[in-house]
Amino acid sequence: MTALTFTLQKTLRFAINCSALTPNHLADKSLAEIASIMLPYGKNQLRVDEIFSISGENRQVIHFKNSSAALNYLGANMSSGEIHIAGDAGAYLGFGLKQGRIHCHGSSLAFAACNMQNGLIQIDGNTGDFLGGASAGLRKGMCGGLVLVKGNAGDRVGDQMRRGLILIEGEAGDYCASRMIAGTIGVLGQVGSYAGFNMRRGTLLLAKPAELHATMQNCGTHTLPFLSLMFKSFAGLDSKFASVSTQRVQRFVGDAACMGQGEILLMSANNA
Repeated sequence: MTALTFTLQKTLRFAINCSALTPNHLADKSLAEIASIMLPYGKNQLRVDEIFSISGENRQVIHFKNSSAALNYLGANMSSGEIHIAGDAGAYLGFGLKQGRIHCHGSSLAFAACNMQNGLIQIDGNTGDFLGGASAGLRKGMCGGLVLVKGNAGDRVGDQMRRGLILIEGEAGDYCASRMIAGTIGVLGQVGSYAGFNMRRGTLLLAKPAELHATMQNCGTHTLPFLSLMFKSFAGLDSKFASVSTQRVQRFVGDAACMGQGEILLMSANNA
């Protein structure tokens, strides 16, 4: 069976909520029923077939073609199947993802992987602020799963992150790992100011030196054998992280301002 495919047919003036277009929501629906689903659009609603042309049969594999940043909540609360996005995605990509895989071949806006619980999200381009963060009104961000970003990420990556793994091949903005509760974030490019701000626990793995605030305490250079196990788990990924291998790091602990026990590990200390 060919994948169920939604091809964007019009230029959208406002963002549209696409949370209803997931494998678990569409599993038992006919094409006619899918076409008649109403999607929130500004103050109004539009039928799916007013926005997309629809083809294909396999409800567990969904493709979005000609996608744009106006498509919000792609893969929201998804619990099975796969979504492939040929183009850009809007805000809240993979919001609350419970299981399954999302592959965005372009870039996405803010709050990607927000409140994610499990599964895999890969973004080949860049992503916006609050990657893996907590949505408004919630005190916990990403709680599990893997997020792989090939490009750059915005500010507040992993804000209030509780569990899981975020790997960023490019750069990350200011306040990376802010208010982090647990989990692991890896960044191969440069990070902005105030990395680890109000960090409680968890690990921020950096390939390049960062400008840290005074309450992140330098604990010196260490050999940490457990890193071999972590990097071995990256070996099967389609990522630059698959070739990372070191046990020697410079370790920073904090944030001391909130009695935090998080750690920032600088991998470039391997050559120190």
